[in-house]
Amino acid sequence: MNEIRQGALLCLAERDVSAKTAGVAALYLTWQMGKFSLERNAELTSALTIPGRPAKPVLVNPLQVEKRSMRTIEGRASLIHAIAHIEFNAINLALDAVWRFANMPKSYYSDWLKVAKDEAYHFSLLNSHLHTLGYQYGDFTGHSSLWEMVDRTKNDVLARMALVPRTMEARGLDASPKLRNKFAQIGDTQATQILDIILHDEIGHVAIGNTWFNWLCEQRDLEPIAAFESLCLQYSAPKLRPPFNLEARRKAGFSEAELALL
Repeated sequence: MNEIRQGALLCLAERDVSAKTAGVAALYLTWQMGKFSLERNAELTSALTIPGRPAKPVLVNPLQVEKRSMRTIEGRASLIHAIAHIEFNAINLALDAVWRFANMPKSYYSDWLKVAKDEAYHFSLLNSHLHTLGYQYGDFTGHSSLWEMVDRTKNDVLARMALVPRTMEARGLDASPKLRNKFAQIGDTQATQILDIILHDEIGHVAIGNTWFNWLCEQRDLEPIAAFESLCLQYSAPKLRPPFNLEARRKAGFSEAELALL
């Protein structure tokens, strides 16, 4: 396989966790070395209805995901697992953004391939930390709400950019400080360092979503705020509720007008 969008689709279909993360890293490196072609105008199809994922974790309703006390190792592991599950889904959503949408500029595909590489790195850090606590990915339940929005927006790249990185992933910017404080309070320095890395990188990922959302609005002669509000209604996006990490959102490219609407 020497075409980047087909390569992203192969990685998306991979079910083995280690093979997926290693495959994404290799795909990114090979792309950076100029050894992959790009068929940006090709309309690719796939029989894949859900991304490749391991048999575990068992997926449940978000309200049924285990919530355990941070005072126990099991409780800490459960929360780390929940974050790892988000990062695993984020690998898949970035790969999906690469293969699914044709006729975008070359830098669009480069951007989302980098996001996939970063998310694979985040997942590996979290899963390694789980191992130090005596657990691994799949030992707790997970949910698929992030992927559900990815699937809902599969027919329109504008909707995808609006409602996945700018909405679902941006919520991670808001949640990160509180999560970091939880681990800092119990002295888990490894977890806090990992969360610092994730927040730094996720600001960049949300910024990529903002860049391409605004570019697409310009191409379609749409006013960004009005377009975003319309897409939220059309696709039943989750309501955004405080607290908001305004500093991180500014760094990620949200305008003051957008922040005022929050």
